[in-house]
Amino acid sequence: MQNLSMSKIVKNNSFSVYAGQITGLFGLIGSGRTEAAKVISGIYKRDFFHGGEVRLNNKPVRYRTPRSAVMDGIVYVTEDRKIEGFFESMSIAENIHRGAQAANVSSSFILRYGEVKRMADEWTKRLNIKAINSNARVIELSGGNQQKVVIARSLVQKPKLIIVDEPTRGVDVGAIAEIHQLLNRLADDGIAVVVISSYLPEIMNISDRILVSRAGRIVEEFTPNEATEERIMYAAVH
Repeated sequence: MQNLSMSKIVKNNSFSVYAGQITGLFGLIGSGRTEAAKVISGIYKRDFFHGGEVRLNNKPVRYRTPRSAVMDGIVYVTEDRKIEGFFESMSIAENIHRGAQAANVSSSFILRYGEVKRMADEWTKRLNIKAINSNARVIELSGGNQQKVVIARSLVQKPKLIIVDEPTRGVDVGAIAEIHQLLNRLADDGIAVVVISSYLPEIMNISDRILVSRAGRIVEEFTPNEATEERIMYAAVH
């Protein structure tokens, strides 16, 4: 579904992502894994010197803004949820509704209470977001529930490809299991899921395919049966 070859940090890189699979992307800090995801999703601009292209359903696409990518069904869930993932002074309902507005899923940019509440109640239930009610401010939630709100903001945009960067960083054990179950359900529903994680057991546990990034490019691919911690770490370092 997706092919990549580009950018200043991301060089001589090529990989594909398929619908209905969880593709795990592992790499050490500076390996270019997050940078590649941000180029794909329109957050970073492609580097003209190194060129390359992104192909969606075998058609070349070029995104200058994240909104353009979202409209094509590509969403990126940031690793830094407190800075980039949500509006901390807003409620759960308002945050989810802002996600819908970005993808033109919401019927209006004017906050209509009934629509906002309906949407928030639906996603709060689907993701088991634990809060007094959907009017609770996101900053007041636990790390795991904050992460669920960030994911809900993306899922309300009806993605075909969702890239989730460090999905369980700073999240309690119970929420980790729930987030993993959610990602598996998304793949079962035919969505292409990419999980970027520096936590190797997570990558090995959740992935249908494992890609290893080093020095700005994908250097190795493993099936779950082939993958061991030693082989993945060797590929990431050498």
